[in-house]
Amino acid sequence: MLIRLILLFTVIPLIELYLLIQVGKCFGAFHTIMIVLITGIIGGLLARSQGLSVQRQIRVDLQKGIIPTDSLIDGCFILIAGALLITPGMITDIFGFVVMVPLFRGWLKKRLKEILKRKFQSGRFQYYSSGQSANWNEEDRFVD
Repeated sequence: MLIRLILLFTVIPLIELYLLIQVGKCFGAFHTIMIVLITGIIGGLLARSQGLSVQRQIRVDLQKGIIPTDSLIDGCFILIAGALLITPGMITDIFGFVVMVPLFRGWLKKRLKEILKRKFQSGRFQYYSSGQSANWNEEDRFVD
């Protein structure tokens, strides 16, 4: 876990910086800054519109008495994608735009559910309540 965090917060920003410098050499500083600015604006607008769409879907689900699990997961993915898109850099922008695509989000959602289901079934899932750790019981099942 520590190695992943080190990669996330050191190596990826260094790669992003290198790419920005290389793009700056090819297109110039002004154009590079404009690319970063425009992708940030487009990403923010896209995250806002998709976030509002998910918010409406959550409201509809709740009015129908349905637990909006899928919509909440979509909302989390949109939040992550929006953060990636407003972060300056080329790699984060690519990942952010890919996560904004509903078809890819559906695939991610399916994978996340599979991972959580495996953790629940193996007993490796823990949750925290009122400051105390508790293991997931066999009676508490993951429902699709």
